Amino acid sequence: MTGRRGTRTTLLSADVEACGLGGRILWTEGTPPPGTHGSDQPAYILIHGIGVSHRYLARLHGVLAAGAPTYSLDLPGFAGTPKPGRQLSVEDYGAFIAEALKACGIESYILVGHSMGVQFAIEAALHAPERALHLVLMGPVVDSRHKNVAQQSLALFLDGVLRESPSSNWIVITDYLQCGPRWYMTELPVMMSYPTEKQLAKVRIPVLVLRGSRDHVAGPEWSLRLSRAVPQGRLVEIPGVGHVAQHMRPKAVADAIMSFVSATSRSN
Repeated sequence: MTGRRGTRTTLLSADVEACGLGGRILWTEGTPPPGTHGSDQPAYILIHGIGVSHRYLARLHGVLAAGAPTYSLDLPGFAGTPKPGRQLSVEDYGAFIAEALKACGIESYILVGHSMGVQFAIEAALHAPERALHLVLMGPVVDSRHKNVAQQSLALFLDGVLRESPSSNWIVITDYLQCGPRWYMTELPVMMSYPTEKQLAKVRIPVLVLRGSRDHVAGPEWSLRLSRAVPQGRLVEIPGVGHVAQHMRPKAVADAIMSFVSATSRSN
């Protein structure tokens, strides 16, 4: 177990294995360590996107952890975790998340995914529907306007140049370098081909779709459509920010998530 420092939030970490794959789980002091969770309160589970790590979720992690058990994951192949010997599907990642959380004794949770992490979160919810209570999709991909890698890459580039802060861009770029181009390019076609809307329609829990109002990657029409793909869907926009809204406006994002969970928990 080691101490790791995220953005403004100090996180403890432990390696975790599931489905023959290796990753990492992270938590703050005050959150029960994995294997000792033992709480009736559902935990927030933060899931990063392609090429990156828990670091650009650290500010959001800190805010959520002040009120509830909160864990972040570094998924196999990313953030210096062991590279799998084969291309992993989104379903593989979803199974890893669900089984890793089970191995850590975390029995009920709210899945919070960002970008490709949205896809991972959907599959984790489908893999263990009895344990996933709510689903939060931040900056969901792949927007139907971006049908190929060139269009998706342009949207990410414009967002980084025009919408993000130097600190968020530094985290993302250095995480990309740690991931390496080989694994990034291995998983990129998986992200592009995943039928996000079709798979989301299979989910039977409350779903929050959350986007920055200036997000080039997850547009307003696409995000609205996803929120309407499920019976208990809701769309929230965070004003004035782009794709990495959780780094730029962590409190506003956390408030939106917590309000959604509170409202939909009462209605269930």
